[in-house]
Amino acid sequence: MLDTISSFGDLLDSIWGVFISIGLNDIVDIVILSFIIYHAIKLIRETRALQLVQGILLLVVFYLIAMFFELQTIRYILKMLFQWGIVAVVILFQPELRRIIEKLGRTQITDLAFVPSTDNGNAEELWSEAIDAICQAAQELASTCTGALIICERKVRLGEQIATGTVLDCTPSAAVFGNIFYPNTPLHDGAVIMRDGKILAAGCFLPKPQKEELIAKQLGSRHRAAIGMSENSDAIVIVVSEETGTISVAENGELTRGFSKDSLAKLLRKRLIPEAQTQGAPTGFAGRVISKWKKQ
Repeated sequence: MLDTISSFGDLLDSIWGVFISIGLNDIVDIVILSFIIYHAIKLIRETRALQLVQGILLLVVFYLIAMFFELQTIRYILKMLFQWGIVAVVILFQPELRRIIEKLGRTQITDLAFVPSTDNGNAEELWSEAIDAICQAAQELASTCTGALIICERKVRLGEQIATGTVLDCTPSAAVFGNIFYPNTPLHDGAVIMRDGKILAAGCFLPKPQKEELIAKQLGSRHRAAIGMSENSDAIVIVVSEETGTISVAENGELTRGFSKDSLAKLLRKRLIPEAQTQGAPTGFAGRVISKWKKQ
């Protein structure tokens, strides 16, 4: 009994020794690592990468079992597999790694420091008028079951997709969208790409979705292209079904269907206008301090 109490006391002393030895650099290290792990889990959740991670964890369990039972052959094979595993991980997780790097590239300096952005201050007004035109056009196209695909570019530039279409650079309106997506016209089957509240190009081709086999078979090529575009960028993609006239929105690889004119306008204003409102002003902690100072 005394030995058990003594062992338990030694364990508590060891745990307490670990806590008192933690310094500020250790806390920062843990916080950063937790942040990275959290966002990595968010990234791979509900994707094929989740199954790959489960497979890797299963291999680790097998390796621990081989060590415990001294299974030398299996242990050697798994050890060699882990040594070359970094190359396999890079290949298998290539789409996810690409998305991570793209997200890092989209991070603006103003998000990290007190440096104001110098973007166009009229973006809020331009997008507000564009959203009205998009929603009006979507409603009219849906009523006639005319297929449409409209991409609202955000931080990620879509130069590769723009190069595949016809540059228009015009002010959006329901009439312009109606002419572009009128059946059997040259630009009907492609996508319209909008930048800064203007129609930049039409008839653009989009990338295929990364998880195409998981998409419902009843969805057509427009919906698949919309999902693929939203997987490869942070764009908001509006789709009007040619078969049913249903209005859908693709974002971050997910497709949401059944929008009306009002609900679509609400979503677009929430996604596009806030970005415009913060242009030309510092964000983060500095933005909050300046905002409170102005109210006083």
